[in-house]
Amino acid sequence: MSAAAIGHGSAGARTARWTAYLFVAVGALFMLAPFWFMFVFATHSRSEIYNLPPPMWFGDDLLANFRLLTERIPFWRNLGWSIYVALMATVLTLLFCSMAGYAFALMEFRFKKPLFGLVMATMLLPSFMNMIPMFMIMDALGWIDQQRALYVPGAASAFGIFLMRQFASSAVPRELVEAARMDGCGEFSIYWRIVLPLMKPALGTLALITFIQSWNNFINPLVVMRSLPNYTLPLALRGLQSTMNTEWGALMCGSAIATIPLIVLFAISSRQLIAGLTSGAVK
Repeated sequence: MSAAAIGHGSAGARTARWTAYLFVAVGALFMLAPFWFMFVFATHSRSEIYNLPPPMWFGDDLLANFRLLTERIPFWRNLGWSIYVALMATVLTLLFCSMAGYAFALMEFRFKKPLFGLVMATMLLPSFMNMIPMFMIMDALGWIDQQRALYVPGAASAFGIFLMRQFASSAVPRELVEAARMDGCGEFSIYWRIVLPLMKPALGTLALITFIQSWNNFINPLVVMRSLPNYTLPLALRGLQSTMNTEWGALMCGSAIATIPLIVLFAISSRQLIAGLTSGAVK
């Protein structure tokens, strides 16, 4: 092959690579634009936000918007409930899903395959189909307007069970489990002492996904919560909207504060998230 052909090929490869970079950069700008405007609008008054063109840089009304936010809603109480619900949902999901994943991967029992298929089938159901049954069950239990109604029903998610089962099948040696059983170790002891430490990558991934989903959850609190002091933060921020007099500066201020923990969490652990998903899906 001639040098000219080689040079032409390398130039074409560079052009294709930079074109791909350009598309990725443009896509990233479109995805980051809502976050940018949210943080910018959090520092402007409502009248400035309604200007055309809208402000593109930070203003001087951040403290005024935050003061208005705390006057309109019990912000710190709502934030505390969001943290509590997200943490409880994460802990319970890790516990129950890891136990179910261990059972489906490394234990033998009757109807194992049909039961796992039934669990997977629940992933095909649209989430809105659960709203009325969930409300009826929570009402029968007397859990309406109580935070436990937000984290107990989803403590054993089908996705979490699937992820734990796949990871346990690939990362936990069956011979190790059998040897522990021969030594007289009970199933829960095997799960707690042997299986759980080996599942840390998948547990970290599931913890991140569950925390983010619970933190952003809006529909479930809307269905079962009744009083503003018991709202989680996304639902409480929705209460700031009205037909004519929405204080967009205060609303954007609260939204920015609610978004910052997720951005920091994802930036710190994005590599862990990808590694856990990859290792859990490939045997």
